[in-house]
Amino acid sequence: MSWGIELWDQFDNLEKHTQWGIDILEKYIKFVKERTEIELSYAKQLRNLSKKYQPKKNSKEEEEYRYTACQAFLATLNEMNDYAGQHELISENMTSQIIVELVRYVQELKQERKSHFHDGRKAQQHIEMCWKQLESSKRRFERDCKEADRAQQYFEKMDADINVTKADVEKARQQAQTRHQMAEDSKTDYSSILQKFNHEQHEYYHTHVPNIFQKIQEMEERRIVRMGESVKTYAELDRQVIPIIGKCLDEIVKAAESIDPKNDSQLVVEAYKSGFEPPGDIEFEDYTQPMKRTVSDNSLSNSRGEGKSELKFGGKSKGKLWPFIKKNKSPKQQKEPLSHRFNEFMTSKPKIHCFRSLKRGGATPEDFSNLPPEQRRKKLQQKVDELNKEIQKEMDQRDAITKMKDVYLKNPQMGDPTSLDHKLAEVSQNIDKLRLETQKFEAWLAEVEGRLPARSDQARRQSGMYEAQNAPSVNNCAQDRESPDGSYTEEQSQESEVKVLATDFDDEFDDEEPLPAIGTCKALYTFEGQNEGTISVVEGETLYVIEEDKGDGWTRIRRNEDEEGYVPTSYVEVYLDKNAKGAKTYI
Repeated sequence: MSWGIELWDQFDNLEKHTQWGIDILEKYIKFVKERTEIELSYAKQLRNLSKKYQPKKNSKEEEEYRYTACQAFLATLNEMNDYAGQHELISENMTSQIIVELVRYVQELKQERKSHFHDGRKAQQHIEMCWKQLESSKRRFERDCKEADRAQQYFEKMDADINVTKADVEKARQQAQTRHQMAEDSKTDYSSILQKFNHEQHEYYHTHVPNIFQKIQEMEERRIVRMGESVKTYAELDRQVIPIIGKCLDEIVKAAESIDPKNDSQLVVEAYKSGFEPPGDIEFEDYTQPMKRTVSDNSLSNSRGEGKSELKFGGKSKGKLWPFIKKNKSPKQQKEPLSHRFNEFMTSKPKIHCFRSLKRGGATPEDFSNLPPEQRRKKLQQKVDELNKEIQKEMDQRDAITKMKDVYLKNPQMGDPTSLDHKLAEVSQNIDKLRLETQKFEAWLAEVEGRLPARSDQARRQSGMYEAQNAPSVNNCAQDRESPDGSYTEEQSQESEVKVLATDFDDEFDDEEPLPAIGTCKALYTFEGQNEGTISVVEGETLYVIEEDKGDGWTRIRRNEDEEGYVPTSYVEVYLDKNAKGAKTYI
């Protein structure tokens, strides 16, 4: 099968077909290019998705990834990042091995096709020129023959006419001979050109056209083969990343299989274990004696008189010991059973002694005394480890400076050894400070772990359920408790053991005298008091000030006998009564 033989007369159709073949190749290149763009876009979206769900550094979310389930999720995110990288690799390889190569090949193909069809048109023009020459010689031969016949007839006519002179007859005879000679010459020329044309035509249809069409056929077949190879490469490039993608998926499965629910449960214990002992049994309380209630030693409550003797916080400031408890002035409300009070107390969050330091912008105590024992131990241990690392870092720096100083001593030209004395002394001073700090935290840690005696008697509930924070923490909180006149009424030497009253809470606070108002205030903005110990106010509302801002940004106000709490000082405009006890005088 040869295009030169079978399609010798289909020059124009072959030209259209080869152009269509190039168009198909360019369409395939465009298809692959759009595929690479999709791969890049998909990879980018996968990376963004993985980044979106990555835990933020130095956040609580990062701490949650200690659990094996979260670690499996994190491993999945990382593997999806690698998964995205494989799609980027597909795009890169298709661009370099298909698009770039085919674009170059299409340019070469266009040049080759142009060259072949140029040769074909040149051969066509040559045969057409030969045909024109043949037609011209043929017409000339025909014309000369006609002229020779007319000349012969004219001679015969002149020769038969008796009236014509002999000279005219001779002239006609010569004219006829000349025309016959011209006809013979035209015949010879026509015959020569005809033979030449037949030869050229034979060469054209049996040599030139077949050769040109054969080259075009070979070019077209190479294009088809090249496109088939590119399609195969298209599939192979996709197949090459399948093992890596499979490994990514295998790692995800491996991460899922590494999930250990028991380990996660243990981490929950370590994260939230308080270290408190569970409460003891509550003994029966005999209510048959109306005037005297006997309270068991393990009960959560004491008699009111005993409780008051235990809670010897000066003046009327004892109301601030439990600022989270709202007063209930309803006289007809029945007392809840002790078991209900106890359950409510157990399910609620432990009360933090120092309300002002928590709710009014105060910092966390340095010894973490606001935390339960187990959590406090973990924090202290973490702090000790951090300090030890800093000490080691400073010691390494001191060793390096010492070595440098020795080098300077041996080689004075390299530097002045005395120039390092200041730096060496500074590093040594830092080490001493860090060691003292470490000793302080180690002492607190030992105290928590029971290796050293406590610095002060720890407050306990009678049932043994709750161990209060150590004495310095209580004293620090006590310093934040002011009496209505603004003075500190609690001394550090005061008895630190506090027995919490689980019963008759409402009666204790109902009986106390409310703090007097020291002025009024007007709400500049609306404030939603959602936190415990705060109070909601509406813009333009007027309320009573019962405790001014002590520098921490909060002012204690009262709406009526039942509603009082803290609001941000910047949200209200305060008008203090200069004559009120404890009020500051503003000029």
